[in-house]
Amino acid sequence: RLNCAGREVLQRYCAIAGPRLDNDKLYRYSYSAEVGLNRPTGSTRGNTGFRISSDVDISLVWRNPQIQDEQLLRLQISNVQVESAGKRSRKNNIFHGSSAESILGKVKLEALQRPFMVLWKMGKIRSLYAHKAEPATIKNLKRGVASMLMMQLKSGKMSEADASGKCLVEYKATKDQVIRTKHLDTCKTQEMGFTTHSPVLGISGKSTSETVITLENGIIKSADVEETHILSINARQKAAAKVLSRQSLTLKKIEVGPTEVAGKDVASVVKSLDDKHMSVGVMVEKVKTKCKGCPNLMDTWKAVRSQLEPESLSKAEAPRSFLALLHSLRKASKSEILTVLRNCSKTVLPQLVDAVTSAQTPSSHSAILEFLDFSKKEGLVLHERFLYACGFASHPTETMLQSLLDLAQGKIGSTEIKESIVIIMGALLRKLCLKGACELPTVFKVKVMLLAGPDSTQMESEVLMYLLALKNALLPEGVPVLAKYAESEVGAFSTIAITALQRYDPQLITPEVKKTLNRIYHQNKRIYEKNVRAAAADVIMSSSPSYMEVKNLLLSIGHLPHEMNKYMLSKVQDILRFEMPACKLVRQVMKDMVSHNYDRFSKTGSSSAFSGFMARTADVTCTYNLDILYSGSGVLRRSNMNIYGQSNNAFLHGLQVTIEAQGLESLIAATPDEGEEELESFAGMSALLFDVQLRPVTFFKGYSDLMSKMFSISGDPISVVKGLILLTDHSQVIPLQSGLRASAEFQGGLAIDISGGMEFSLWYRESKTSVNNRGALVVIGNVTVDTGFVSAGVEVGFETEATLDFITTVQFSEYPFLVCMQMDKTTFPFRETVSKQEKLPSGQTFSLKRSRDQLVPGSEFPLHQENSNMCKKVFEQAW
Repeated sequence: RLNCAGREVLQRYCAIAGPRLDNDKLYRYSYSAEVGLNRPTGSTRGNTGFRISSDVDISLVWRNPQIQDEQLLRLQISNVQVESAGKRSRKNNIFHGSSAESILGKVKLEALQRPFMVLWKMGKIRSLYAHKAEPATIKNLKRGVASMLMMQLKSGKMSEADASGKCLVEYKATKDQVIRTKHLDTCKTQEMGFTTHSPVLGISGKSTSETVITLENGIIKSADVEETHILSINARQKAAAKVLSRQSLTLKKIEVGPTEVAGKDVASVVKSLDDKHMSVGVMVEKVKTKCKGCPNLMDTWKAVRSQLEPESLSKAEAPRSFLALLHSLRKASKSEILTVLRNCSKTVLPQLVDAVTSAQTPSSHSAILEFLDFSKKEGLVLHERFLYACGFASHPTETMLQSLLDLAQGKIGSTEIKESIVIIMGALLRKLCLKGACELPTVFKVKVMLLAGPDSTQMESEVLMYLLALKNALLPEGVPVLAKYAESEVGAFSTIAITALQRYDPQLITPEVKKTLNRIYHQNKRIYEKNVRAAAADVIMSSSPSYMEVKNLLLSIGHLPHEMNKYMLSKVQDILRFEMPACKLVRQVMKDMVSHNYDRFSKTGSSSAFSGFMARTADVTCTYNLDILYSGSGVLRRSNMNIYGQSNNAFLHGLQVTIEAQGLESLIAATPDEGEEELESFAGMSALLFDVQLRPVTFFKGYSDLMSKMFSISGDPISVVKGLILLTDHSQVIPLQSGLRASAEFQGGLAIDISGGMEFSLWYRESKTSVNNRGALVVIGNVTVDTGFVSAGVEVGFETEATLDFITTVQFSEYPFLVCMQMDKTTFPFRETVSKQEKLPSGQTFSLKRSRDQLVPGSEFPLHQENSNMCKKVFEQAW
């Protein structure tokens, strides 16, 4: 006998060597491969899926005369059965009464039962030989059977390839048992997917794989594999799907088998046995499955277009239809996409542009570029929607960035669109650099262009454009450029540069940059506008400040313009109350009575800074802050609202809406603050959405523009951003050791409408600013195993609709003027769903769907007590 049996010497030799089969023996095994899909918390009885079972005959064909542990094995599958993975009633069992031939088809069944060969060396599968013309699914199933033979007779770790890919594998070997643990996070597979740029909006995966092999006289008596993959949505871990894959190989009996073949090498032996056999690789190959009866792009478009009308964008049907359309677009050709674009009504076309751009396939990108004409002034809305969708792209490519660069260097009919192109190029640059693609030719070219941009032009609008692009790009090399423009004499340059620095990792805010910010705040070189100084203070306090920096900031309170005193005091109190990183140092400085005394900490005014929690769950923490700075005359100077999300130590700047106003004191015969005497009348709004800075919107600029709009104002808010955003986008193929492939698709669509307005009444001596946020979110995760002859899938998801309004009312008929801030969240619905499906080629299907609905009560978010007292006075007077 040449297997590991008998004497101690032989056992010691075989422990060093590998497992071997005997000559002239046929080893008959029973085999099964099962896949089940469900939620992680669901029982296996509720799994949707299927089981393929068969007999497998294994025999030795050839052994290398020089290397006894190199063996060519012949494997043959027979007696195939396909059945449900879970226990089902006869009514719900679509496999009942079906034979393997009726499910697989005669050709595939014959191919599956056709013998194949593996080169087995030291217990590892080195090559697999089969007919190249066999369907990919069949070859994959054979790879799954062959992978059951992977083993070694001594403990240790090594990298090896089987059906599921090349992975780090750990072996624990005893006398009669080998445990093979695969570290699936190390696996390299042949199919690469993509995922969302932000982990907060992304997907987490957890995978395990263990094979327990029992030996008897050195022969595999049994091998059992259990492999699990759990995919969950980071923002809501309950929305998750689980893939459970099991394999079993059990020795039934040993019979007299074929005689060993003589030969010098493997290639000649394989060819002599069957000249159609070729080496086809060990790892699972890609399978192209045709969807029978699936709607084409035009059919999908006709079914969803009514839900994409503008008036429906605040409903969950809009993002749900958007995701359905997205899936269809990703499979469509350029000509199909152009046909839909050219036959779309004007009201729905902007939403279609969102979807086509978000598809991010070569066909969709080429189609949308051909459809849009950037050389014309008309179509500004469509052009902007295309650019915003590029900015929010989940997996941008160098090609997408190159197309924007070509547009920027070509003829553009609108200056606003030119600005948006460059600003969005900054967002794409950041995402590509985070993926490690910073040195690609186009990426490097754009990087150089943006860094040199502010100094390359004398036009104020173009300098602002490049600074906003750098705010998006967050290049480490951009810090010196932004620090330079932070000290600019133009207030708008300073504000953008400083707020851009605030988005950087504190480690990149060097001592030199801090000196610049301190010079600005303390006005060491010249006088700055209040909002510029306030922004500088924010960056200092959030960038690991020193003891002296904090002390000097506190000592400045009492020597600042009236409202700025109150703002800085409120900022310090907010740091302490919300326990921000600088709070320990602030408390340390406040032990000094010179820095912390009643005179300094009793300053009055209406400006404020406040942070709070919007939501705190086990999965995600959502916070907000509101900073309001007024001029000494009571007119709004800056209103800044931020919403942040944090999950698993990842951070997302979800929303920033800033309203700025200046030069309005002449309207109420008031005196401007120091350094703001010559400012032009202006009011505008800027939005940053999901880490992407958008092009600011101007309400009015200049005294004549202000007066014309005051007399024609309707009070209606101005739209800042409106459309459909692909928020979550994750796609991957999970090759299972059984040879089956699980396809995972998780997408989240957001329909959003952010608008803002500013009303100003001289008659009532009142101003009102509003920021209105309306949106609907749908997130769907789908995991499917499709062999072409049977498919099973599970879908999990949730959806909601919400409204968040922020309104600031200022009454300046008397001093101190009254300011009331309101931040309201309306009651909103929340729905969770799970559905399961199995399908056979005959058209037989099993499906099950469940959902759970709830209403989340609305609320008014708490602000500081002073605000509550002020609101009571405002509404008492209004009443």
